[in-house]
Amino acid sequence: MEKLALISVSDKRGLVDFATALVHRHGYRILSTGGTAKLLQQAGLPVTEVGAHTGFPEIMEGRVKTLHPKVHGGLLCRRDKADHLAQAQEHGIALIDLIVVNLYPFEATVAKPDVTFEDAIENIDIGGPSMLRSAAKNHDSVTVVCDPDDFAAVLASLGDEPKLHALRRRLALKVFERTSSYDRAIAAYLAQQAEEPDLDTVAGFPKRYELSLPKASGLRYGENPHQKAALYGRFFEHFEQLQGKELSYNNILDITSATYLIGEFERPTVAILKHTNPCGVGSADTLLAAWDKAYATDKQAPFGGIIVVNQTLGADLAEQIKEIFTEVIIAPAFTEEARAIFAKKKNLRLMIAKQAPGAENLQEIRSVVGGVLVQDRDMTLGNLKEFKVVTKRQPTAEEWAALLFGWKVGKHVKSNSIIYARGEQTLGVGAGQMARVDSSRIAVWKAGEAGLSLKGSVVASEALFPFADGLIAAADAGATAAIQPGGSVRDEEVIKAADERGMTMVFTGIRHFKH
Repeated sequence: MEKLALISVSDKRGLVDFATALVHRHGYRILSTGGTAKLLQQAGLPVTEVGAHTGFPEIMEGRVKTLHPKVHGGLLCRRDKADHLAQAQEHGIALIDLIVVNLYPFEATVAKPDVTFEDAIENIDIGGPSMLRSAAKNHDSVTVVCDPDDFAAVLASLGDEPKLHALRRRLALKVFERTSSYDRAIAAYLAQQAEEPDLDTVAGFPKRYELSLPKASGLRYGENPHQKAALYGRFFEHFEQLQGKELSYNNILDITSATYLIGEFERPTVAILKHTNPCGVGSADTLLAAWDKAYATDKQAPFGGIIVVNQTLGADLAEQIKEIFTEVIIAPAFTEEARAIFAKKKNLRLMIAKQAPGAENLQEIRSVVGGVLVQDRDMTLGNLKEFKVVTKRQPTAEEWAALLFGWKVGKHVKSNSIIYARGEQTLGVGAGQMARVDSSRIAVWKAGEAGLSLKGSVVASEALFPFADGLIAAADAGATAAIQPGGSVRDEEVIKAADERGMTMVFTGIRHFKH
């Protein structure tokens, strides 16, 4: 009995070789449409146009071509039911055993900055999803391929019925995953374009939140060995791993935090992180000088930490870093000399940051009991023009520079956070304490452990000082300036305490809680 394969695709990767194998090795006759048919004919393959097969031409600019009983009947006919087979024969419906269909590139189309609404609508595929769903429903008899990456597996299974049957079920699942994500993309676009959208949609939060991401990688385990985990999405579009062990769940969290932190800085900067918190950050004219500043903040915590830089990492810095145990190093590029140095540490993960996080990272999602929380990512440092000096004394130019540096770092430290800084260097970092004054005490203690004087330093707090005690502790440690959001009912007490100690203090009017 003749075997029919229907092929109609937008993504033509590997198609000619696959179709050639179907025809010459497995005896299929090919049905096709439009550009796909032309490509296969140019490759010397015999192709029957779908219009010739159905006896009905393509109409309405190709909108109607495969929506026909001879197509869907050929896909949906159950081979184990005599009445199905009799009806197919009565109506001249040839059975279709295999289809290769992928969809109009709707997601890529609407991602273009200049896309028009009309272009978007014309890139909504109707026939493709319909054929895929018909074939996937009848996967017991029909092989359905929606991804060119599956061509090799299909060819390896043809002729081996048990193996092919198992593959068909996996391919059917893939179809429904693809069509569901396709429909979600269309719905999301239309919600954004609605002429009279509801208020939730205007704010970027639709009434129904759905997420569909491809599995990027299995992970050995989660935060702890007894927890299973996997990575989904497009993480590896932003990073390339050059060497080292496979990334862990915790590595990926740290890399994400490091990437967001380093994005705040334009001058050569080095940041060292541990458990997603920066334990040292420095900026300077060179990365090597920036490293000296960052590492000086805390020479204990970087053990087993993450290092991120915002310029090409060379041999001079690699020689310094190699002396400590590091889990991951992230840079936009590494020199060949640096790579040779790091190559001696086989487990060290070297990551190239290929591109900055894009629009898909503009919202954050966290799981909670019974659902998820979704929020806009904290992407602002506030409006510098609206920062307000609330004390009698104005900051000096040096204090202003240090305050802004500390404010950038503090945004990326878990609350409650306190950062002591001087120039473009962190001196002490206090993170994650239940009382802000305790974060300050820890930061002071860490600076002392590192042998760094806080005399003439500045202090940055990601949220308001609820009491004067935190500010007083900073003054006692040697800080001469402070930056914080303000907004406490006791602001006047805090300002008074600053004035009494000759400190200058800036209110930013914006908070950076990080839970």
